[in-house]
Amino acid sequence: MSLRVTLVTAARSSSLLAERFDDDRPLDEAGWYEVQQAAPALIPLGAAELRYCSPTPRSRATGTALGYAPLAQPALRDCDMGRWRGLTLAEVAALEPAAVDAWLTDPRTAPHGGEPLLAFITRIGNWLDTRPAEDGSIVAVAEPSVVRAALVYALKAPPATYWNVDVRPLSTVTLTGRPGLWHLHLATAPC
Repeated sequence: MSLRVTLVTAARSSSLLAERFDDDRPLDEAGWYEVQQAAPALIPLGAAELRYCSPTPRSRATGTALGYAPLAQPALRDCDMGRWRGLTLAEVAALEPAAVDAWLTDPRTAPHGGEPLLAFITRIGNWLDTRPAEDGSIVAVAEPSVVRAALVYALKAPPATYWNVDVRPLSTVTLTGRPGLWHLHLATAPC
C-alpha cells in the first residue's frame, strides 16, 4: 500500500521581505496573479481523493482558487510563534537577538513562548502518518514552513535541516509511502 501526498505551497500574501511570523494576511494582488499563472499546472492535482489546506487565509484562498475545495486541517497550521506572531524576523532580531540565536540553533527551545521547532516538525509528521493508509492520493495547500517541516520529517533529517530548505510560493513536492516510511518523489519535466 502506498499513499501519494502532494503539498502545494500557498501563494504569497506579501513580499518576501515583509513576511511575518504566523502571518494571517490574505493573498495580495501579486499572489492572486501568481495563482492564475500557475493554475494550468496545479489544477489537475485537484483530482486527488482527499484535498486539504492549512487553516490560514492564504492557504484556503489558494486551494479554493485552484478548484480544490479543500478541507482546512488544524494540524497543518503554521508554527505557533508566541509573542513573535505578526513580527518580521528583522524586527524580532532587533528586539531579542539572543532569543533569535537560541531559536535558530536549538530546535527544542521556544524563546517566543510558542511551539519549539522540533514539536512543529513532529506535529506535521503526525499529520502525515495519520492519513488513510490505503493506496490513493492527497493534495494539501500549506504554508512554506509546513512544507519544510513535512520534508524534514519524511526524510528523517536532523531538525536543523529545516533552515536549509527553500520553499517558494506555489511550488509542489510529492511524498509517497505510508506512515513512518516516506519517500521524496521528484517528477521529471515533460519533454
